[in-house]
Amino acid sequence: MPLIAIPDLTALACAALHASGASNSQARAAARYLVAADAQGLATHGVARVPTYCAHLQSGRAQGEAVPRVVRDAGAACLIDAGTGLGFEPCELAIEQAVERAQAGGIGFAGVTNSHHCGALGILLEPVAGQGMVGLAFSTAPAAISPWGGTRPLFGTNPVAAIFPRRAAPPLVVDLSLTQVTRGQIMLLQKEGQPIPEGWGMDKDGNPTTDPDKILLGGSLYAVGGLKGTMLALAVELICCALTGAALSHELESLHLERGTPLRLGQAFIVIDPGSLAGSDVYSDRVEALVAAMLEEDGVRLPGDRRHALAARAASDGVEVGDALLSQLRELANR
Repeated sequence: MPLIAIPDLTALACAALHASGASNSQARAAARYLVAADAQGLATHGVARVPTYCAHLQSGRAQGEAVPRVVRDAGAACLIDAGTGLGFEPCELAIEQAVERAQAGGIGFAGVTNSHHCGALGILLEPVAGQGMVGLAFSTAPAAISPWGGTRPLFGTNPVAAIFPRRAAPPLVVDLSLTQVTRGQIMLLQKEGQPIPEGWGMDKDGNPTTDPDKILLGGSLYAVGGLKGTMLALAVELICCALTGAALSHELESLHLERGTPLRLGQAFIVIDPGSLAGSDVYSDRVEALVAAMLEEDGVRLPGDRRHALAARAASDGVEVGDALLSQLRELANR
């Protein structure tokens, strides 16, 4: 696969999104974060998403001219309406707002409503660590997980992320969805005509299956940790939807449909200033003590290390993009 320099790939993704109806600011924000995901080895959340986003912009599932705005302001907390535009710009605004509020009062919460997909949450949180603060992020997604004991998907994959700055070292980054695998991984096997491993999901009747079609057509994905993961998915659902007024996961159509209703996802971001609690020095001492204990054992890898290493390599060498996807991006950008 060809290697494309990060600035060139960002410009190409931006041009494709803009040609499909995204405003300059929406297109720039989305392109920047999508390419960052590719650079960090997260291809499922990278520029491979651009064709779907473009289809949503053209069909009205995403509003290209939407301008995110703060619609409620309550000191330490605020609510941002994304206007059903692409999710990166409103989430970026939410993080800026949460950081400002944490700087003023020790903690900040920013919710986002009427939003679109916002990619890898851990990447969105990087500016939080840059300010020496701890960040937490949550998002909903179209329904994929059934309530414990049920068969109908009601909760999304509902990813969560956390970032913890370190003293003179890259931050620790925890970033995961609450399902065993993503729908994208199942769709890949479906396209290849391959079965899926046992333990990934069940059919619409609640029976375990290795048939990707039966999971994608009304079935459910298994939550990580069984009952415990399902309860976490419920908690994220309520944080992102009940607090923000966003659509519940089961009220949404699949992200992969090119045409349909706007997604109206909910996202939430919490930023904490360590200086407002034990103090920044104590915080850093405790983090480094834990890291040192972890690294005493050979084979332990710190969360985020692989991402940082891949991003550094991509900055000099570029990002791999498949020929078919690259051709599709160029076609979208030049129409």
